[in-house]
Amino acid sequence: MAYKRHDSYDLDVTNNLSESYKNIIGLLGEDSEREGLQKTPERIAKAMQYLTQGYQMDAKAILESAKFHEDVSEMVIVKDIELYSMCEHHMLPFYGKAHIAYIPNGYITGLSKLARVVDVYSRRMQVQERLTEQILNAIKESLNPLGVAVVIEASHLCMMMRGVSKQNSVTTTSAFCGEFTKNETRSEFLRLITNKLH
Repeated sequence: MAYKRHDSYDLDVTNNLSESYKNIIGLLGEDSEREGLQKTPERIAKAMQYLTQGYQMDAKAILESAKFHEDVSEMVIVKDIELYSMCEHHMLPFYGKAHIAYIPNGYITGLSKLARVVDVYSRRMQVQERLTEQILNAIKESLNPLGVAVVIEASHLCMMMRGVSKQNSVTTTSAFCGEFTKNETRSEFLRLITNKLH
């Protein structure tokens, strides 16, 4: 009995992308009918839909689906959230970690929802600078907290595999609003995300 995977993808999008990738493979000098490449266009088509699924997701709806009233006003931090995204300039991946904090103002959200917000915006064609701001703005608009902080550290394959070919470079971006624009609060956040507490 043959193995059969059951994935859900838009059939028209898959077919159109597959045809385009088949042409690309040929233009690159390969034989798309060669045994090892026969299913490659379809695989790429499905992979690209997965890697850009954030376009079909709503970050604010995710945050508000687990929004709870709580009278707390201490900093909430979720750090080392893995992220994988696609550089919109070269269509090559960048990957790393996001660190998020917010200070509640009457409402909190489920901790996993913060990680899901990272997925919403990272699963799109992106630049790291915009990704950082989008995560901050979604939390700010959904929870109306006293402040939000987002720091992303990522390695970019467009720098590692091509061009300057710098394999050990890491790009760090940050965005702060509200209480985190104050030096004391921002410093506490940065200290907590760099310390090993466990």
